[in-house]
Amino acid sequence: MSCLRLGVLVSGRGSNLQAIIDAAKKGEIPAEVVVVISDQPDTFALTRARANNIPSIYIGFQDFPTKEKYEEKVTAVLKQHKVELVCLAGYMRVLGVNMLEAFPDRIMNIHPALLPAFPGLHAQARAWEHGVRFSGCTVHFVDEGVDTGPIILQAVVPVLAEDTAETLAARILEQEHKIYPAAIRLFAQNRLNIQGRKVYLKTGPA
Repeated sequence: MSCLRLGVLVSGRGSNLQAIIDAAKKGEIPAEVVVVISDQPDTFALTRARANNIPSIYIGFQDFPTKEKYEEKVTAVLKQHKVELVCLAGYMRVLGVNMLEAFPDRIMNIHPALLPAFPGLHAQARAWEHGVRFSGCTVHFVDEGVDTGPIILQAVVPVLAEDTAETLAARILEQEHKIYPAAIRLFAQNRLNIQGRKVYLKTGPA
């Protein structure tokens, strides 16, 4: 099986980026990160990319007159690196229709809640404040909404009596690092079948 070429978009620390890089290096996923793009200039995610000899590129949103022009540049860089699957890893921008059309059903995101509950920012804290008994994380395909695309995988994390928003977020993050590479592996194995809002898993290798 040939390696799936991944492009990762980031805005922050890049811990999920590191989980993907590590899984690829260990041979746990038949994929490699071929480019990392950040919309912020000094993110630790770019440092992680450089430390692993992965092309790391800063593309500043403010340097373009419109969102469309910004995404044209991002798309062009992804295409230049022959990216086959785009992974959002803490990328803090909602994608526009042109970029979605450039990579149809080929953009994934990780969200620190059990969607459709608690979409958007500060999901872990909002779940904790709401008093839910369980939270977790979701890998989903990206559509034009905010965390509204078809769900691929989820992991459930119980909310403990002694939890704070911070401890809950840390335990959710541990699961994020597991299910994001797992979802990429399923994609690389051509085992994801999108039908409307649902993603069905085809039978295949474990």
